[in-house]
Amino acid sequence: MSLREKHGAEIDAIVGKYAQKRSAVLALLYIAQDEYGYLTDAGVREVAEILEMPPTDVFEVAGFYSLLYEQPVGKWVLQVCDDVPCCFSGAEELITALEDTLGIKVDQTTADGMFTLQRVKCLADCNRAPLMQANLEYYRDLTPDRIDGVLDELRTRAASGEKLSISGRFAER
Repeated sequence: MSLREKHGAEIDAIVGKYAQKRSAVLALLYIAQDEYGYLTDAGVREVAEILEMPPTDVFEVAGFYSLLYEQPVGKWVLQVCDDVPCCFSGAEELITALEDTLGIKVDQTTADGMFTLQRVKCLADCNRAPLMQANLEYYRDLTPDRIDGVLDELRTRAASGEKLSISGRFAER
C-alpha cells in the first residue's frame, strides 16, 4: 500500500498548509520514514512524486537531516551527545555503559530491533550534560548507573503500543 493510499488525509492536510507543495518535503519524509522504518529509495521517490519534485531534490533533503535515516534503525534511536561539555561531564562513560548494557557498539542496532546507538554533536543542553536523546526526548544528567532504568522505561513504552516516531512526526508543534 502506498503512502498516498495509507496516509492520504494526513498528507493532504500537511500539503494544504503550504503555498508551495515542495515546502512539505520534510513532513512527508517523516511519514515515509515512520511507515517503512527508514527512508527507502522507493519511499523517497514516493514523496517526490506526491510533491511533484525531482527525486534528486528529495534525496538531497533526506541526506542532510540527522533525524532521517537511510538504513534501518531501532524503535528507539539513542543519540548521546559527545561534544566537549558532555565529554567533560561523562559522555564517554555513558556511551561505554550503553554499549556494554545493550551488547552493541555505536552505529549498531540491538538484535531485537529495539535500540540503535549513535554519537551526535551538540544536543544544545550543555548545562544538563551528559545527555541522551531517545527519539526526540531528552534524558539529562545521565550517569551509567541510571542507564538500566531508562532502557527499561523505553522498553515498557514500546511494548505499550504507544505511537513512537524516530523522526519527530508526532512531536509537539
